[in-house]
Amino acid sequence: MAPSRHADEGGQLQLMEADRIEEEEESFESIDKLISQGINAGDVKKLQDAGIYTCNGLMMHTKKSLTGIKGLSEAKVEKICEAAEKLLSQGFMTGSDLLIKRKSVVRITTGSQALDDLLGGGIETLCITEAFGEFRRPERIVPIAERFGMDANAVLDNIIYARAYTYEHQYNLLLGLAAKMAEEPFRLLCAYVTLLFVLEIDCRFCVALFRVDFSGRGELVERQQKLAQMLSRLTKIAEEFNVAVYITNQVIADPGGGMFITDPKKPAGGHVLAHAATIRLMLRKGKGEQRVCKIFDAPNLPEGEAISFCL
Repeated sequence: MAPSRHADEGGQLQLMEADRIEEEEESFESIDKLISQGINAGDVKKLQDAGIYTCNGLMMHTKKSLTGIKGLSEAKVEKICEAAEKLLSQGFMTGSDLLIKRKSVVRITTGSQALDDLLGGGIETLCITEAFGEFRRPERIVPIAERFGMDANAVLDNIIYARAYTYEHQYNLLLGLAAKMAEEPFRLLCAYVTLLFVLEIDCRFCVALFRVDFSGRGELVERQQKLAQMLSRLTKIAEEFNVAVYITNQVIADPGGGMFITDPKKPAGGHVLAHAATIRLMLRKGKGEQRVCKIFDAPNLPEGEAISFCL
């Protein structure tokens, strides 16, 4: 396996050791291992068809949702869950063990030293990072790849892209993405080269689909529930495969902001999206091509700004 790359403090790309990559790739148990625990191969195939490809992902589903899979009875689901529990070490752990587990978190460089410093090293895996602000995004992948001395065509070939047209289509795309991550050492590049996996979701379209498919206040509750389910799925993907989920969002006018608010704008998605994201970044325009990034909300980062950074 070819070593991966990441940027050091000076902005230069460095090789990532192969044993580190192997360690990250083995962070989950394949669903196929259930066969060794006496589970029928046909039942395993049914789980895969439902978008469940790891034992870790299996344990993130309720038994009620598993019995909704065609061909799986309550007795079968009970047996499958018991087999998965034998393969995984679930349950309580000490604070010391949890701290050791947190060391698997990887911070992926953004390519900007100022922004990396603001984020404590880069974009974290195992969680959702949201960035919102006014839209201003040029075609940047090729020049960024060239900046790091990389083959732009090779970088583009390592990116997969999908456009969803309904919220159901969007959710099904996430199920297919889990399959790709479970079956191969997959790397989804966001902006440029990543250390591990980066999944980027453009919430300008993500939230827009829910607004179109659910109209009026009469469907507001169902809309927010479906949005919460999709965000929950993203969180599970982040934890299941130790990936960084990076979502970009737009801002909308806040009619309740009042005349005394300097900038009465707020990120789209409401409280559902706000509670799903672990780290929230607010971007605003600077001079020319410069940007200013501010920590809007984060459980482990101090308030601050990265002023005049440019990717």
